[in-house]
Amino acid sequence: MKKKEFSTEVGGKTLTATFSDLTEQANGSVIVKYGNTVVLATAVMSKNKREGIDFFPLTVDYEERFYAAGAILGGRFFKRESKPSDEAVLSGRIVDRTIRPLFEQHIRNEVQVVITVLSIEKDDPDILAINAASLALGVSDIPWGGPVSAVRVGKHVGGSELEINPVYDFRGHENVTLELVACGKDGNINMIECGASEVGEDEVSDALLKASEEIEKINIFQKKIISEIGREKQVVPKEEISAPAKEYFEKEIRPKVKKGIWGEPGWVKIDTVEKAWLLALLEKFPEEKSSLADAYFDDAVNDAVHELATKENRRADGRGMDEVRPIFAQVGGISETLHGTGIFYRGGTHILSALTLGGPEDTQLLDGIEVRSEKHFMHHYNFPPYSSGEVKRMATGRREIGHGMLAEKALRAVLPPKESFPYTIRVVSESMASNGSTSMASVCASSLALMDGGVPITRPVAGIAMGLMLEPTRQDFVKQNLGGQAKYKILTDIQGPEDHHGDMDFKVAGTERGIAAIQLDIKVGGIPIPVLKEALAGAKKAREHILGVMTGTLSAPRPEISKYAPKIINLTIKEDQIGLLIGPGGKMIKHITASSGAEQVNVDDFGKVTIVGKNGSAEIAAGKIKELTREYMPGEMFQGKVTRIMDFGAFVEIGPNAEGLVHISQIAPFRVNKVTDVLKEGDVVPVIIKEIDERKRINLSIKDADSEFASKKGIKPSNQTAQ
Repeated sequence: MKKKEFSTEVGGKTLTATFSDLTEQANGSVIVKYGNTVVLATAVMSKNKREGIDFFPLTVDYEERFYAAGAILGGRFFKRESKPSDEAVLSGRIVDRTIRPLFEQHIRNEVQVVITVLSIEKDDPDILAINAASLALGVSDIPWGGPVSAVRVGKHVGGSELEINPVYDFRGHENVTLELVACGKDGNINMIECGASEVGEDEVSDALLKASEEIEKINIFQKKIISEIGREKQVVPKEEISAPAKEYFEKEIRPKVKKGIWGEPGWVKIDTVEKAWLLALLEKFPEEKSSLADAYFDDAVNDAVHELATKENRRADGRGMDEVRPIFAQVGGISETLHGTGIFYRGGTHILSALTLGGPEDTQLLDGIEVRSEKHFMHHYNFPPYSSGEVKRMATGRREIGHGMLAEKALRAVLPPKESFPYTIRVVSESMASNGSTSMASVCASSLALMDGGVPITRPVAGIAMGLMLEPTRQDFVKQNLGGQAKYKILTDIQGPEDHHGDMDFKVAGTERGIAAIQLDIKVGGIPIPVLKEALAGAKKAREHILGVMTGTLSAPRPEISKYAPKIINLTIKEDQIGLLIGPGGKMIKHITASSGAEQVNVDDFGKVTIVGKNGSAEIAAGKIKELTREYMPGEMFQGKVTRIMDFGAFVEIGPNAEGLVHISQIAPFRVNKVTDVLKEGDVVPVIIKEIDERKRINLSIKDADSEFASKKGIKPSNQTAQ
């Protein structure tokens, strides 16, 4: 095996990159090791371009292998990997979002980057995946504008120090106040994924600066490797429409483009202009490829949108740069059967979120190579094709998983602890109409749904998407790092075309107290941190405005959960009563569940009983358990049922699985010759607990409960001495 290794220190640990002929058919590959976590990254570009498309065909696959965890995972009947876990999808997305802006978008050759997790221990493979993908692309002959590097920055509650690349356990720790993944190059940032516990904008900025320092060290490391062993890059020429077609476009179509953009939200007018262009192309230049014509038109729209913003200080729909579109908020109003609902409009973006509450057994089991735990809060996001006026196959893809997780991360900061609110919580956001940042609108709608359902969140969360328009020399702006005269405009609440044609999609969610989640995607080589700080300030102002509308609709969580939601009752029994509650083979606990109508009845090893049920069933089950496990005391009186007759007395049931003995001497205040003279099986009799002996046997008395009981049954005392 031919092999060459390079090492550097990151966050106090050694990062090793190994290049060999192991995957020699790939254009570029590397094995990266950090601690005992190891990933393989490969990059391959097709030899021929893919015809008939108008986009750059990049695929990023993040492959988890069960063996990486040193365990035989999977289900009982299926032990090999199947569809990617949510963790794998999200990890693949951050790699994609990081490397994609650095490709020339005119390339039509398919590029595939495959990340394979070979080993996992304490260190998270997602950070390694980004750095490995960069190295694989960097040393390959695939044209790409890297390298780009990534680190994770973390901070604990009350801590003053920012930690670089904290171990995996850090991410799920309740004392974590900030977890930020940042990627970048040349002092700029080109991808952010952040979850936080209501931290301030300055704290996020400090984390970005810290991350940028480490990123630069890794970039230097990568550049050294690429200069030493990197292959010469292929040249992929840009294919364009002919000169006559361009001349026609510039004369007849381009003047209409700006007019088509201005004054209307979304794509209302511009679609008409594009149809006119394609029709003219078909008539006058039938030899031209429609995909190239689409791309040329898209570039013209792109230029017009940027010029409007940077030169004329105008936006397509006439709003000010820092103006949020009209907002509408509503809670409820769909069906009382739903445990809580929220509807949120921001301009042409409309979201419906629905809340469902369940018991502890409704948690999602996570069993992957990275994590094995239970998930008590789930936020899911759906983007049906009708929300964008399209006809497509209904499916849950990477976008849906990513947007759902972003909102989940934002809302997690305000949820009550499961100790005080033991419900499993699921919120589903439905994108009903899309015109910019449905993910941030889903944060708002889901906050309303949680409050409508009586979930005691600490305060509502709102989200906003910030955009950026750079002057036409956009790459120069990035390279200058604000050092020149480059113009830019930060846009608050970007709509669809501004997202599509803009240079940045900067999603920020938080409360009145601070930031809860961030996601940054860009279309240029990187964004300087001062610009991001400016965008954070704009996002805070917009967030406060949105929160004002939301709290005007519903100021706080409702005091009670929905009557249609299950009720959870917690009881504690003694450990020596656990077997009594469960019964032989689970017979008793199954009987209580079935007879009460409860959905769930569970007891742990410490005697904590959790009951889940609707329509009073939980209360019924709780009552049965209390009766079953109650401790009886001398002097308590009951109406008991005679279960067995013996020569020496009768056994009387006084409660579930509880019976005592009425000795023949305790039946009447006079001598009773035979028990059957007074009692028979099935009789309901008054009894009082006379004593409970050291073996916990219950001795009962009828005569002390009702001295006339025998007489009422027609039994008269004999001439014998009264007992």
